[in-house]
Amino acid sequence: MSTAISRVKTRLLLAVVEDDGMSTAEYAIGTIAAAAFGAILYTVVTGSSIVDALTGIIDRALATSV
Repeated sequence: MSTAISRVKTRLLLAVVEDDGMSTAEYAIGTIAAAAFGAILYTVVTGSSIVDALTGIIDRALATSV
């Protein structure tokens, strides 16, 4: 019984230790995903609807009477 437990512990330890980091393919996919997210975020932030919404919020904040 202790041999089976020892083998399970060894397998779990190896499963945790063997993953040293991302491989080249994972880096490539992560880089492409980050670039795509950045492009989408840039498009949304620089779009006229966002600028108009932020300008409206600032105008309303400045126009309030205290």
